[in-house]
Amino acid sequence: MRIGDLARETGVSRRLLRYYEEQGLLRPRRLANGYREYGDADVAAVRHIRTMLAAGLPTAVIARLLDCVHDDGDRMVPTACPGMVANLQRERRRIAENIERLQTSQRALDTMLATVHQQPR
Repeated sequence: MRIGDLARETGVSRRLLRYYEEQGLLRPRRLANGYREYGDADVAAVRHIRTMLAAGLPTAVIARLLDCVHDDGDRMVPTACPGMVANLQRERRRIAENIERLQTSQRALDTMLATVHQQPR
């Protein structure tokens, strides 16, 4: 299938599919005329990429983990590839640290808002 077909099948824009290719996440076969040729495995790969992006993983990490997942019906299942657990744990810590920073910011804003609301108008 061509890139437009893959875009329709996955709901992902052509531009984003090209970006995934630039990042090494997709490796379509190139035809003699330079067109990209995608297969069913690419449809699954795009679903996996979207699932991992939704989990907050950056594309560099996804590139390392993409070969470590497969489909089990309608869901993506990770397998125990070398480095899989360490990568996921590191990303979870990074996300937890970001959440903590955001909560600190939120508390500071709440304090400022409470102070402003207490002032006479």
